[in-house]
Amino acid sequence: MADASDPDATPGADATLTVGTSTSDDRGNDDASATFDVIIVGAGVAGLTAALGLAGAHGRRVAVVTKTATLVGGSSVYAQGGLAAAVGEGDTPAEHAADTISVAGGIAVPDVVKALTAEGPGVVARLLALGTPFDRDADGTLLLGREAAHSQRRILHADGDATGGAIVRTLAGAVLEAPGVDERTEHAAFALHVEAGAVGGVRVVGPSGRVTTLRAPAVVLATGGIGHLFANTTNPPENTGDGLAMAARAGAVLADLEFVQFHPTALAAPGADPLPLLTEALRGEGAVLVDERDRRFLVDEHPLAELAPRDVVARSIWRQLAEGRTVYVDARTAVGDRFPTRFPTVFRLCRAYGLDPRRDRIPVAPAAHYHMGGIAVDGRGRTSMPGLWACGEVTSTGVHGANRLASNSLLEAIAFGGHVADDIAGGGAGPWPTRATFDPAFDPASSDHVVARTPLTIADPTDTTDVDARTARIRQTAWDDVGLVRDAVGLRAAERAFSAAEAALAYDGAITVGAIEARNLALVGRLVAEAASAREESRGAHYRSDFPLPDDARWARRQFVVLASGDGVR
Repeated sequence: MADASDPDATPGADATLTVGTSTSDDRGNDDASATFDVIIVGAGVAGLTAALGLAGAHGRRVAVVTKTATLVGGSSVYAQGGLAAAVGEGDTPAEHAADTISVAGGIAVPDVVKALTAEGPGVVARLLALGTPFDRDADGTLLLGREAAHSQRRILHADGDATGGAIVRTLAGAVLEAPGVDERTEHAAFALHVEAGAVGGVRVVGPSGRVTTLRAPAVVLATGGIGHLFANTTNPPENTGDGLAMAARAGAVLADLEFVQFHPTALAAPGADPLPLLTEALRGEGAVLVDERDRRFLVDEHPLAELAPRDVVARSIWRQLAEGRTVYVDARTAVGDRFPTRFPTVFRLCRAYGLDPRRDRIPVAPAAHYHMGGIAVDGRGRTSMPGLWACGEVTSTGVHGANRLASNSLLEAIAFGGHVADDIAGGGAGPWPTRATFDPAFDPASSDHVVARTPLTIADPTDTTDVDARTARIRQTAWDDVGLVRDAVGLRAAERAFSAAEAALAYDGAITVGAIEARNLALVGRLVAEAASAREESRGAHYRSDFPLPDDARWARRQFVVLASGDGVR
């Protein structure tokens, strides 16, 4: 593992990297370099919002780096449910905040939540001004849906159940028209360039295999989540935890890594990767969850039944499946013949797998969906490292706590993308956050605030196992041992497996983009497993079968970690 003090903190720091057809010494002898005012890594709604603010409103020269072939990629495009904001009659930001806090397991940061929900109507206004085609009724009023654990109908949709794609296309179009934006598509960022403790650029691999250092006094990570860590996920293949891994290796403070949200209802389609998402809005419209006997099992488990918080619904389905039952979403009565127009994306997905949701029940299973943890940031999107900002799912802002309220993620990503743009444009004045800023109770000498691991036995570093096969093992290990239900034995086994994979990849002399992604998955998997192992309780999306109850005396707080220089997190 690269030491966090290494100027570039890159994979295999003592090796010569061969990426595609180009060779680069890992100490910085790149094929080329370029300089910008700001570098943004990631092109989801968070990164695009930051880019639009910086290039369009503030005239900065911005590079947008994305692994995808266009600026329309990442998890944001897959967001079916919508964007939550208190814009309906009788609704208020205070009620939205109360709903957000109620599902967060007692560890959301109330002031951050209230600030975000207060910003919701303004975010909607800005998106409307850009031309986002939110759905409306016949008289032009915005249509609002309801999803699990929301007390009001406050979910805006576009194109029925294609909200994320509509927002991304709107933002991407505006970014492409903004002056001073350099789109670096099909470029994979794999390391932060760090000098004297400050971030000053990123190292990227282009489509030809060329290694380049892009330099800027401000770097923004907006790389999305870690969903592809798990064998069953609704996330696209590019979500391999790259930004989180890069920030960790550079020494940034991370937070709440153990909290991974599993969406209750992915289409149980054998061989599909990712699994097609079936939006929670189906249940908001009255669809029910039943077993093969048409029994609504959730009625006996939670007073909100199908509209219970996601973690409750996901684990309930998991238990049914573990007992050999089949679980279905039944929307035949609630939606029926309206499917093609009300939920066109779900309708097309079902038809692609031979189902007609107007007539058939839809088989479902949980799948990894959203990471509440990430790089710790303050209200301006600043990380603990000068020169480094972050926004979107790669971050932990304190909004989601242990369990995200449905459709809050697009709101948070857009709001914090704007905060980052404003802070950078304003010169980033003022002190940078430290670990003590994020966690006032932090005491380096206290075992309650330190996660430390003795170095684990690792595999032979000459292991030449195919990268694809190793990636598949990493993902299956995460699903089996770091999934919906966890325990100490499984988590420890996962740590060993991830450590072995990371070590083998680190010593491999020929690093491809696939190997970089696999190594990122191994590191992120280990960090999530270690954080989950340390939290000896169950809270929100984190469930331990060996500690099935919350422990408020010890754990009614967030958990912050920093990657050690070689043996764990601290």
